[in-house]
Amino acid sequence: MPGFVHSAFAPLVVAVAERCLARRYGTGPLPPGNGTAVVLVSAGGDTASAAHVRAAVDAGDRIGPLFFFQSVPNSVAGHVAARWGLDGPVVCLSPTGDPRAEGEAEADLLLHDGDAAQALLILIELAPDGTPGEATAVLLGEGTRQ
Repeated sequence: MPGFVHSAFAPLVVAVAERCLARRYGTGPLPPGNGTAVVLVSAGGDTASAAHVRAAVDAGDRIGPLFFFQSVPNSVAGHVAARWGLDGPVVCLSPTGDPRAEGEAEADLLLHDGDAAQALLILIELAPDGTPGEATAVLLGEGTRQ
C-alpha cells in the first residue's frame, strides 16, 4: 500500500475497512455530509513498525521518513477517511478492557452527541511476531450493522 511500509498493520486496516464500506456503499466515496466517523481500536498498535524502528535506533541506522508518518494509528484511519470521503471524527483507542465493547462505547458516544451519523469501527491486533493477525470492521449507526 503506497505510503506505508514494512508492516501488515495499515494494509490490514484498509482491507477490512474497504470490505465493510463496499458492502454497504459500493466503490465510494460517500457523499459530502455523511457524518461517518472512524473508530480504530488496537491494544498494541503497529508493533511491527515499532520493533523495526527500535532495532534501527539500537543499531544506529537511519530511520526512513515513512515510519514517522505511519507511527501513529490515526495515519491509516485518516487514509481510510480520505479515500472514502468519511467526514466525521477520527478516533483511535488503545483499550484496557474488552476492545469491541470500548470501541462500541466510543462510537455510541459520537452518535449520541451528534458528532457522527454513523461510525466505522475497526478492531485490529497484529500477531505477536508482527505478522498479520486479526482485524474486523463494522459500520454502526443509521440502522446499520454491516
